[in-house]
Order: sequence, then C-alpha cells, then structure tokens
Amino acid sequence: MLLQIPNVLTSDEVARCRQALDDADWADGRITAGYQSAQAKHNQQLPEDAPVAQQLGELVLSALQRSPLFMSAALPLKVFPPLFNRYDGGQSFGSHVDNAIRHVRGTPHKVRTDLSATLFLSSPDEYDGGELVIEDNYGTHSVKLPLGHLVLYPASSLHLVRPVTRGTRTASFFWVQSMVRDDGQRTLLYDLDRATQQVHRDLPDSPAAIELTGVYHNLLRRWADT
Repeated sequence: MLLQIPNVLTSDEVARCRQALDDADWADGRITAGYQSAQAKHNQQLPEDAPVAQQLGELVLSALQRSPLFMSAALPLKVFPPLFNRYDGGQSFGSHVDNAIRHVRGTPHKVRTDLSATLFLSSPDEYDGGELVIEDNYGTHSVKLPLGHLVLYPASSLHLVRPVTRGTRTASFFWVQSMVRDDGQRTLLYDLDRATQQVHRDLPDSPAAIELTGVYHNLLRRWADT
C-alpha cells in the first residue's frame, strides 16, 4: 500500500523545523547508508546524534501519534527515530531497497523496516526535480508533496530520489515496524477500518457497525505481532 497522509505537521511545526534545519550543520548522507545504498546515495543528512535531529525527531513522533490516518495505515509497533536529509546542486539517491533491519544508534534496539516514510519539509515550488519515485506491483509512482505532508509505502519497494536541479529539497525520513508485517494483511485491515468508520458515521445504531468492528479486531488479533 502506498498512501499519502496530508498535514501531518501544523504550519507552526513546519516553520519550527525549517528554521532549525536552515541553521543546522549537515554531513554527508552516506553516514547511515549500507553498502548498496552508499553507492547510490548523494545527499546531505543531519547526524543521528545531533541535538537538533533528536529534538525535531521528537516533534515528528508526537505529530504521528495524533494522526489517525497514519495509525490506521501503519499499525506501528516501533518507529525508527526520524532522520533528516536535504538535496541540492544535482544531488540524488539512485534506485535501492531499504535495509531490512535498522539499529537505533546508542541503544540495543532494532527496528524491522516494514514501512518507509518521507515527510516533506520543502514546498514543491522551491525546487525542481527531487521526486521520490516508488515502484510496486501496480507500476511506478512519482511523489512530490506539499509541506508537512507524508508518504507511507512498503520498505521492500524499489525507490529513488531524482536529481534536484534547482533549489533545495528537505525532508524527514524514517521506518516503521508494524504490528502486522504482511503488507496485504495490513492493507485489508486499513480498508476495513475506513469502511467501518464510515458505517459508524452513516448508521451509528446499526448492528452492522458493531459486527464490522468485531471483524476488524478479530483479524487484528489473529495477525498482530506485539
């Protein structure tokens, strides 16, 4: 499932991120790349242990928790601490698949990367190029979203970032270990959850609403790994 989630950040939160990132000290983006990705990755990134990265990461995590759409689609068990990158001057990230397991620096914790997420922190009119291109079973998708919007997609997908030929593209990116690792099962649960909510709104006293809620939770109980 590939899903666009609008307005994850408020305008005030976007402004706070932008100010902090403009003043930050950036490093070579290959500091967090595996062997395969390092060959294709040409961008800049905030070091994971930089105080500004940790502060903004907490802001992003708080925003995710108040997003019903993100919670329904991702069913998160663990979220890798958000990272931040930027592209300019022709920088790009060639075609790659994200590492299956990410180690949280400075801790014993590991995150299985079921889902990848990119949270856009530059307006589309601020830069040319820089599209996130994702390949899945349904074709190739080019994604370039407004400020504060997020795209969520299976981490197993082949994807790339096209060269930025004008301006600067800044974003936060991270991975999610879902309670339901199978993308097909997770998509069914998401669709069922959305349909159940609609029935609750349209027919709040209908027994069908209660039955659908029961089906959702029984499937989640069957498939969830916590």
